[in-house]
Amino acid sequence: MKKREAVSHIMTNELRTISLHDGSLTDAKNMMEEFHIRHLPVTSGDKLVGILSLTDIHRISFGGNYGQENDVDTSIFNSMTIQQVMKADPSTVSTNTTIREAAEQLVNKEFHALPVVNESGNLEGIVTTTDLINYLLEQY
Repeated sequence: MKKREAVSHIMTNELRTISLHDGSLTDAKNMMEEFHIRHLPVTSGDKLVGILSLTDIHRISFGGNYGQENDVDTSIFNSMTIQQVMKADPSTVSTNTTIREAAEQLVNKEFHALPVVNESGNLEGIVTTTDLINYLLEQY
């Protein structure tokens, strides 16, 4: 097993993101369902400002647990903004953070995803617990 391999080797770099000002919670939920993703970085221009998880969406939804949206969900989604639901200023890792360091941060902070940013703070990718498990599976 490689001990100093950078997280950039396992991160997802073909990202789906949503704009803080141009997207709605319904847009975010639909994007997550369409692309089968559970974490959606939220951007303002080129900068990462938050992260929205499927758990965040389900937390405010009555139908989310059953895969159906109802009138109450629609009303809630229309009355709240992405900024109100997302995790603002999320913890991040850099492209040269080691896989081990990222794994430790995920475990210690009980996250399931970490945005990966470059030296300028621009979003480069995302590393998830699934990426880590896939990496471990490749080692065996």
